[in-house]
Amino acid sequence: MRDQLEKYAAKLAADRSALPEAIAFAARDDLLITAGAPDLARLAGGTLSRLNSLALVAASPSLPFAELLVARAPAGDCCIVPQDTETRTFLHDIPFLRKDELSADPSAAIARLLANRKGVIVEGVGIVAVGAITVEQAYINYSSVFHSTFVKYLQDLLADGFLLPGEREAFEEFRSRWLKPISVEGLAFRAMLSEDKDEILAEIESVGRYTVERGLVDSFFGNISARSGDLLYISQTAASLDELKGCIDPVPGDNSSTTGITASSELLAHRKIFEQTGAKAILHGHPKFSVVMSMLCESGDCTIKDCWKDCPRVRHLGGTPVVAGEIGAGGLAKRVPPVIGATGSAIVYGHGVFTLGRQGFGEAFAAMVDVENFCRDEYFRRLDGMEQR
Repeated sequence: MRDQLEKYAAKLAADRSALPEAIAFAARDDLLITAGAPDLARLAGGTLSRLNSLALVAASPSLPFAELLVARAPAGDCCIVPQDTETRTFLHDIPFLRKDELSADPSAAIARLLANRKGVIVEGVGIVAVGAITVEQAYINYSSVFHSTFVKYLQDLLADGFLLPGEREAFEEFRSRWLKPISVEGLAFRAMLSEDKDEILAEIESVGRYTVERGLVDSFFGNISARSGDLLYISQTAASLDELKGCIDPVPGDNSSTTGITASSELLAHRKIFEQTGAKAILHGHPKFSVVMSMLCESGDCTIKDCWKDCPRVRHLGGTPVVAGEIGAGGLAKRVPPVIGATGSAIVYGHGVFTLGRQGFGEAFAAMVDVENFCRDEYFRRLDGMEQR
């Protein structure tokens, strides 16, 4: 069990979602065990002891966005409701506790919230997330809260500007020091995917790892596939893209096997993209600026309430089409395939980016990098323009 705690603490540090010196886990083995920063480890252990769950992580995020959202929230509010797909599907909302709501033993208040939610923001502490049956789930839920608060804060900032003392300076620190350039430099791709199963699996594993390492997807979200004849090789549902060995399903086009049962929930969308474009490779990630920009609609006279699933329009960001659609077998499988062929990329409202490669993954990966870089530049162009007015 301790090796699991060490593994996921290292992943939080590697993906830069938590400060390396401020991460702690607690888990139940034969006994309750804790690891990490001592104060946070005590909090994690005390909170987990009050829950019917296997694991919990308490960590200080590497960015102040979660706490800034709490500070910006009106008095009386008790949760944040981001509009991205990860929140809607997995978190629903993100409760928070202000400093003045914490007693000498904050674990009781945190446990009360975590009894019904997967993650909570604790002012002055950070993000606390629970894993019902695995340590990995605690890591995933932390990553989801980090992703959703990142997207929500950037979205709110573009709408309302800086509201708090020191907020502008904190954001400039993020912009100048935390953000890193995204590129394909140093990555190797096969120019053309062969029909060899082992080569296809090895390439999918490598590209999945690249996608995580370059910050184009968080936790286990995202999926990847390749086509070989009548077979579609696709990552399994809930598989971490940087750990795909043994987690890629070969799914026949005629559904003559049951392998599709464990395949990604986006299997139908991938299948239809292949059918309509003739591509060899598909990559789906959740790059943050693309998610933020996808939810900025300037249509002032629209009466649609559930934009994420009901909007019939096709908007564009830098030439990339933006569509709405539910994940899984819902609207994505209907709305992405018709638009992705012309540009090789498509953005889904609040969800992420699909890209394709005609011959291999190099084209798909480069397209995702280009989309995210455009959205990043466009975000700052708009923010800087708003500041100058």
